[in-house]
Amino acid sequence: MEPSDNGKKEELVVNVHEAKTHFSKLLRLVQSGQAIIIAKASKPIARIVPLSEAAPSGRPFGAYKGWIECAPDAFDASDEVADLFEKADIFPD
Repeated sequence: MEPSDNGKKEELVVNVHEAKTHFSKLLRLVQSGQAIIIAKASKPIARIVPLSEAAPSGRPFGAYKGWIECAPDAFDASDEVADLFEKADIFPD
């Protein structure tokens, strides 16, 4: 397992078999700030980075709380809809 020199931070490139064999060791390296590239047949397929480097989700959980309202009965099933699900021929003869 040798770090590659790509001009940015050093990233370690490992093949899939090596990643499976040394997964715990690779996680310790990631935890210490090392980025890991996983390759299959010398083609990069995945990148493991510390969570501090991971892209943010774009919006925090609950960001729209209080902005969206729906009717109190919005999720109540009507008898007509229930009958369509319960009595319909799902698999015709």
